[in-house]
Amino acid sequence: MKNFISEFKKFITKGNVVDMAVGIIIGSSFTAIVNSLVNDIIMPFVSLLIGGINFTDLKLVIRAATETTAETAINFGVFLQNIVNFLIVAFVLFTVVKTMNKLRAKKEEPKPAAPAPTPEDILLLREIRDSLKKD
Repeated sequence: MKNFISEFKKFITKGNVVDMAVGIIIGSSFTAIVNSLVNDIIMPFVSLLIGGINFTDLKLVIRAATETTAETAINFGVFLQNIVNFLIVAFVLFTVVKTMNKLRAKKEEPKPAAPAPTPEDILLLREIRDSLKKD
């Protein structure tokens, strides 16, 4: 049992597990932001452009509701809404990744290497040349 616990402790404290946990937490927070962007900012404009139609209200009624049974319908509007949400989320993620890659590329540009020090024999030859010029 001690061996199992020590293995689990070693596994859980590895950098990859911690990095993954941080990524999942940030990802879920990012999902909430993107969902708000889609539902609260973009979709009202899309609805305005298509004449005030709310996608989620679109459906094909197979059997109308009666006093004893509920309505049976294919809610294709919800499906369309989810497709639009997916496309917008994919576009936002694409732009975020593209921006991050540009920032990373700028950060990783190699700096020009400092010139190598002049070898001692070259320095001596220059001194000889300069002293011969003086004479």
